[in-house]
Amino acid sequence: MQYELRYQVIEAKRQSYQNVIDRFGDQPATRYQEATLDVEPRENFHYRPTWAQDRELYDPRYSALRLTDPYTYADPRGFFYTPYVTNRAGLHDEFGKTLSYLEDRELLGTLPEAWRSVLGSVVIPLRHYESGCQLVSVTGARFAHGTSLAQCCTFAAFDRIGNAQMLSRVGIAVAGGVGDVLTTAKQEWLDGAHLQPLRRLVEEIMVVDDWAEGLLAIDHVDSLLFPAMYSGLDEKALLDGAGAYSLVAQYLTTWFADQRRWLDALVAAWRGDPEHGPSNTEHLDRIAATWRPRAEEAVGALSAVVAGRLDGAAA
Repeated sequence: MQYELRYQVIEAKRQSYQNVIDRFGDQPATRYQEATLDVEPRENFHYRPTWAQDRELYDPRYSALRLTDPYTYADPRGFFYTPYVTNRAGLHDEFGKTLSYLEDRELLGTLPEAWRSVLGSVVIPLRHYESGCQLVSVTGARFAHGTSLAQCCTFAAFDRIGNAQMLSRVGIAVAGGVGDVLTTAKQEWLDGAHLQPLRRLVEEIMVVDDWAEGLLAIDHVDSLLFPAMYSGLDEKALLDGAGAYSLVAQYLTTWFADQRRWLDALVAAWRGDPEHGPSNTEHLDRIAATWRPRAEEAVGALSAVVAGRLDGAAA
């Protein structure tokens, strides 16, 4: 008996899920679209929040900044769970290899004294700043209306914990494997005069009712802090024989560039919304006027300390 093998192609009746088809037609959809569009519930909630009984569990009124349809915004990175985890696992794996390289050659322990001072009293304490930013991002993850926004805030919250962990690992490496530098850094965060404007600012942002305003207020701080403390010190570190700092700071610089991608796209979506654009623009301008001067004051206090200890750096 002989057998003949044949291939038969079965045409799919549809190429995506119905909610995607309703938006874009029956055409192939990306994994990001299928994992994001219309995922957040919009009706048939079991109860209202006991602390805000005039609102639903998922409600656009948790922020003054709105989109007519939240799913007109898309994360330009295309992140949903799997690609996000894969990307960040690679980033932290590379960071671990870099840190091992620095530890094996004792490059962090032999940093010039001025750079060790900046690390211990300015940079490592920023792990507490990152922890505060994580809580602000968690608020966005809970109250943002639409999965496309909420998942960006969720990933940002995990990123902030990752940033704090990287700074903590650097502090432990500088101290030769013990937590002395972390203990000193915490005390600096609590009592250091140069850190109190930043500490007060992030704690006030943590209790802002509007999740989007809190997120943007932190972004105003980030937009000054990351260039000043990380990318801005890169050349100075290389010239001062502190190349180890440059190698560590590059990861935080890379993360900040990635963070800017989705936030800049979100601000553009708010400003360009056909229904809420003018109102959003007014709120965005008010947020900038409220928080930008505070951010300049807080980061300026840190930059002054760095400039004093590193002969004008970050001035």
